[in-house]
Amino acid sequence: MSTGHSSDHAVQEELAPLEVWDDPVRGNVGFRTLFSSETTGSRALTTGVAELPVGGWLATHRHVQPEVYYVLAGAGLARVGDDEIEVSAGSAVELPSGVRHSLTNTGPDVLRLVYTLAADGMSQVHYEFG
Repeated sequence: MSTGHSSDHAVQEELAPLEVWDDPVRGNVGFRTLFSSETTGSRALTTGVAELPVGGWLATHRHVQPEVYYVLAGAGLARVGDDEIEVSAGSAVELPSGVRHSLTNTGPDVLRLVYTLAADGMSQVHYEFG
């Protein structure tokens, strides 16, 4: 089995580049995109792993592509439109196309999740914050 981004079908998480947002507009979150057209040549789906540190948050935003979060560890509050949803390990949250959403770590540990967007790659996802 290949590791890193040497295969279109298998990726080792720790070898994927880490991107960190830590600013008042986007929030405080780190993520590694695992599958996307930019790195693995995959099409129609982009997926990765995100971590929100204790007190971390992903600012309210929207994008055209629908998305799903699947929480691996930690606890938080997801806002989807007017709904507030408490999440923890095992929770899945659907984020419909164009609906404003955000995520806040409300627990004592890192909030870790898998995200999947209906997009070839992250370059297609245009975030509208605010």
